[in-house]
Amino acid sequence: MVAVSNRARGRLESGELALGVGIRILRSVEVAKAMKSAGFDWLFIDLEHGALSIETAAQICIAALDVGISPLVRIPNGDFSLGTRLLDNGALGIVVPHVESAEEARTVVERLRYPPQGHRAQFSNMPQFDYQSVPDLAASLNEANLIAVMLESENAVGAAEAIAAVPGIDVLLIGTSDLCIDMGLPDDFDHDKVAKAYAHTIESCRKHGKWAGMAGVYEEKLMQRYIAMGARFILAGGDLGFLMDGAARRAEFLREIDR
Repeated sequence: MVAVSNRARGRLESGELALGVGIRILRSVEVAKAMKSAGFDWLFIDLEHGALSIETAAQICIAALDVGISPLVRIPNGDFSLGTRLLDNGALGIVVPHVESAEEARTVVERLRYPPQGHRAQFSNMPQFDYQSVPDLAASLNEANLIAVMLESENAVGAAEAIAAVPGIDVLLIGTSDLCIDMGLPDDFDHDKVAKAYAHTIESCRKHGKWAGMAGVYEEKLMQRYIAMGARFILAGGDLGFLMDGAARRAEFLREIDR
């Protein structure tokens, strides 16, 4: 079987943090090399909220493969044909938002994994294999790809153990912003109810051999808190946020010089 390298999965399997960066506004392939140089392990290419086309997303995925950073794509919930097309064209994983139950998680596996885990149709001459025909293509990609589901409500967190028990799901990623809104606690990321949601999800992942993830938390003390609890798959920020933060700091520094 031809092995496919997935840097994010490798980090997780080694017990390390897998650090991701959201890509929503940057559209050129240079972003893959830049984010690899910045120290990230995976790209979170956002087709749920972003305006990227499938063509642009696929080009970024192919560039990411060549520089050794893992391209993962968030698709809109239920848009599995978009997910499989991106997996056929360079993605090394799919993130599915707003998964509420084990039944929904099983559907994710059914649609995004090859047999015997799921029923995804096989395609040949893929960029993950440099467009060459290889034996055991399906088995190689079933082993390499990361399938993550996002828990973004109290109901979803309540079902975390059942979701974690579904074979073929790798990561339970807490979408903390939407979770807080669902709880009636907008932006209150350090609330005890949020911490309990993390604790329950992390314990469910440990019980079933899956990885817990953190998204939407960018205050460093809180990031430290949830990582210490056991979150390993970390969405560390996004392109627009990093751009705005860096630009604002530079502008403030220069204005201060002139005062």
